[in-house]
Amino acid sequence: MTNRTLTRKHVMEGQFHVSDDPNLVLTTVLGSCVAACLRDPVARIGGMNHFLLPGDGDRAQSRDAERYGVYLMELLVNGLMSRGAQRARLEAKLFGGARTIFKSSDVGKMNANFADHFLKNEGIAIVGASLGGKAGRRVEYWPVSGRARQISVGETGIAAAPRAPAMPVHDGDLELF
Repeated sequence: MTNRTLTRKHVMEGQFHVSDDPNLVLTTVLGSCVAACLRDPVARIGGMNHFLLPGDGDRAQSRDAERYGVYLMELLVNGLMSRGAQRARLEAKLFGGARTIFKSSDVGKMNANFADHFLKNEGIAIVGASLGGKAGRRVEYWPVSGRARQISVGETGIAAAPRAPAMPVHDGDLELF
């Protein structure tokens, strides 16, 4: 039995990271932001991005915000494809989109809706999701295997948070804590 040392790479807002290292785990912390975790299971490569659409729901700002979101999603998709992934084989898991700030607009919901629509329009299968709610999340994602784990983070630290309705998950590779 070999001891494999995991390498952790934290993905900050506005960033993405792509890897084929089976010992790498990508991490991030989300509130109203969304992380899209994509992988090609055949090429054994995956990645994560972390985005927050700027704006407060104003229609003109919304168009600019979507351009920002499209840019970050395309960076991730193109980063995967440049390393051998094929768009038709990509699968996605989405996290985040909590309503952490109670204003007139729900920025978290706008982020989650954007990610969902983008992936559906691009024909990328969503194989798992944990979106919405009121608590933040700490997410870990293994880009080669597609395994994902989240820990809910409430106002007073790690707490049991209500689970948002999730999409079906394959192979038991999404853990919710």
